[in-house]
Amino acid sequence: MEAQTRKSHRSLGQYRIQTAVILILAALICTGGGTIYYLYRAVHVPVPAESSNFLVTSGSSLPDFTRALKKQGIVATEWPLQVWALISGAAGSLKAGEYSFETGDTAAKMLSKVVRGEGVQRKFTILEGWTFRDLRDALGKNKALKQITRDLNDNEILDQLGIGKSHPEGLFFPDTYFFVHGHTDLDLLRRSALKMSTELQAAWAERAYGLPYDNPYAALIMASIVEKEALLDVEKPTISGVLCNRLHQGMRLQADPTVIYGLGSGFDGDLKRRHLRQDSPYNTYKRKGLPPTPIALPGAAALAAAVNPANTKAIYFVARGDGSHQFSTTLQEHNAAVRTYQLK
Repeated sequence: MEAQTRKSHRSLGQYRIQTAVILILAALICTGGGTIYYLYRAVHVPVPAESSNFLVTSGSSLPDFTRALKKQGIVATEWPLQVWALISGAAGSLKAGEYSFETGDTAAKMLSKVVRGEGVQRKFTILEGWTFRDLRDALGKNKALKQITRDLNDNEILDQLGIGKSHPEGLFFPDTYFFVHGHTDLDLLRRSALKMSTELQAAWAERAYGLPYDNPYAALIMASIVEKEALLDVEKPTISGVLCNRLHQGMRLQADPTVIYGLGSGFDGDLKRRHLRQDSPYNTYKRKGLPPTPIALPGAAALAAAVNPANTKAIYFVARGDGSHQFSTTLQEHNAAVRTYQLK
């Protein structure tokens, strides 16, 4: 009953304003071109206000809009813009959102932005190589996004997204995503998950013959390892080739990033020999094959490398210290490279 009363009062208020506007229009017609020119000037000269963001809430009417503009000191008088909106047919076309009104904007331009829905575009970037934990931390710090997932655990987030996996790692595509006011962190995760699914399926459709894995998820796991091992995109296919050679030959991957991922929050940044001796599903020094899940969020270059590894005979590589790697085909060559680049 209270809601109906408020709605009735609101409708009555809008009716009174519309009636007043009609009377004003009639007066303008009667008084001739001078007054019409005044109206045109009133909405087409820059308003005396500094740049600011302005929120149009869902269901806002023309009177709500002009009243808020006046209250914030953006316009001095409401009626010229109301009349202009009725003349231009924009009175019932306001779109909810956050809008940026710049110094020098006119009332007519402001109205046009709101009618066209030209709201403020914000962006959120997911970096290649982030873990899902990194992604959640960054989402939680973004004040422009409406927070929905803050109190959900990883499995509850996957349930909300309708993703049929038990582990979220690797399922979200690194990219820059644009959003507007009212967008939620779950909305952004949904878009990112959909893009990863699309990118992964497209990459898998272009896969090379003879890969040491037979499904897209395994390729995603490989891509995540390549992402963490390679700093240079140009080296990703070669690193993928080395890791595939190891799998084909039944060798252990011996990938430090998988061990580090398995250590979780217990890793302090210094990988020690004792860590390599600790057995876990992610310790590829102790276990053969791929780890059970991805270890990071791989980008497009890593996905492409995982499904189209370079044709190389190398089965070893070591970091040179400048972001690149030295690749070797024999253990003797590899040991020499380690002495040169790691033990010098």
